[in-house]
Amino acid sequence: MDPAPARYAIRVRGHLGATVLSAFPAMTADRQGADTVLTGLLDHSALHGALAQIEALGLDLVEVRQLPGGSEALSP
Repeated sequence: MDPAPARYAIRVRGHLGATVLSAFPAMTADRQGADTVLTGLLDHSALHGALAQIEALGLDLVEVRQLPGGSEALSP
């Protein structure tokens, strides 16, 4: 059984343009220094899909973090 979706922050080196960001529609992007941080609520398969997309695009993965407060943090 897959665990419940969780909020993740994925940091990649560099500032990503709109074309590359379109490969991650379920995530929001923020520039932090020289990096871009993609944040989103992802289940296990979506997380692995995002990481596979990062590899396929040749992006430099810096960090993957699970953020505190899962899906309940996104509810109104």
